[in-house]
Amino acid sequence: MHRSVGWKRMEQDGLARPQRERLPLYERTRRFRSYSSALVPGLIQTRGYTEAVLRAVQRRRVEVDDVAEAVAARMERQRLLREGDRRFSFLVEESVLRNGIGGADVLAGQLGHLLTLGSLPGVGLGVVPARADRSRMPVEGFWIFDAAQVNVELVSGYLTMTQPDEVAAYADTFAELEESAVHGEEARALIRAALESLG
Repeated sequence: MHRSVGWKRMEQDGLARPQRERLPLYERTRRFRSYSSALVPGLIQTRGYTEAVLRAVQRRRVEVDDVAEAVAARMERQRLLREGDRRFSFLVEESVLRNGIGGADVLAGQLGHLLTLGSLPGVGLGVVPARADRSRMPVEGFWIFDAAQVNVELVSGYLTMTQPDEVAAYADTFAELEESAVHGEEARALIRAALESLG
């Protein structure tokens, strides 16, 4: 099954409500996989980065200014990284490490935070290096919740898929991307290089 919700409808009352409404899905998920080609995933964003992202969204398309409440709701979700027996696998494109939303100071803080993620049990971070010999290059970011649901952010709205074959297709794509990603010290080296490039 597909369910698509346009941004205008989803965010008609502001950004905080959609952030709060996602919490139960995150709380019941035990295996979380996230791929991002544009931004650092929300669960591993710093407060400053989250504020820059949500402020940009609010300015572009939302009349209600509840960014502070939306940031607080997203930060509240991050407690799940430290609770229970959940496993989190995050993959980002190398270009994400250099996308300067919020300016150099915000990005530097975010990159510094990414360097500390390895200390969290159950949390893995991979960076897909920029190179020419790739077989998969998804444009959209996606989030896989156990084997039950995939969420995709599109230009026009938010897409939810629950058909097993569609969830499996995204899981296969994630597995292939994970194989081409670097992890551990190699990933940290790319993060440090991006941090050093900020000056």
